[in-house]
Amino acid sequence: MGERAVNGGLSVTDTGVGMDAATLKHATEPFFTTKGPGKGTGLGLPMVHGLAEQFGGRFELSSRIGEGTIAEIWLPAGDDIAKPEPVRSPARAQERFYEPLVVLAVDDDPLILTNTTAMLEDLGHTAIAASSGRMALEFLRSADTVDLVVTDQVMPDMTGAELAKVIRAEWPKLPIILATGFAETPSGRVALPRLSKPFTQEDLAEKITSLHSQAGKKGRLLRLRNDENPKI
Repeated sequence: MGERAVNGGLSVTDTGVGMDAATLKHATEPFFTTKGPGKGTGLGLPMVHGLAEQFGGRFELSSRIGEGTIAEIWLPAGDDIAKPEPVRSPARAQERFYEPLVVLAVDDDPLILTNTTAMLEDLGHTAIAASSGRMALEFLRSADTVDLVVTDQVMPDMTGAELAKVIRAEWPKLPIILATGFAETPSGRVALPRLSKPFTQEDLAEKITSLHSQAGKKGRLLRLRNDENPKI
């Protein structure tokens, strides 16, 4: 794989198996992937594509079977860069009603996990990252305080719904948001607030604000406090 700067952009080239025309056509669609379960989310390229468009640029893919793939991202140069319009988040508008939260974000995709934690921190919360359900449980069992868990659904070894089941058993009052691109999870799983992937910072803020509204108690979420849980 190689990369080089191009006029106003960056080009990344690999010498892998390449993509046929049908695969290339759908490559930047959210959740489209040729990988098996737990191997990929199909969100990497759509996120790059969306980022380029957000700044007034474009993202281009070209590929041939047996020859590899070329990915190019083009952005305006200098003073021509289009600045994204500021979005007034519902959480920002209502944050005077509650204090910032400690949020545990769980996702096996490092790009999505990094993006989620960045969104949470930009909203004024403290974000803790866990790349698996087991890592999330290890953190919860040793943490002083956690206010909210935001977890992906499709993860290897332990799904988001399976993680939620364990959390509900050990910390029944800890709020959980399930981030998923699927309309339904397998039957028999615990009912959870859903956040549809791919989601924006505003989507995330709205879901957190909604949980605060439902929780009552002056907008405070019920939180996990290990110093109040002798069994831990």
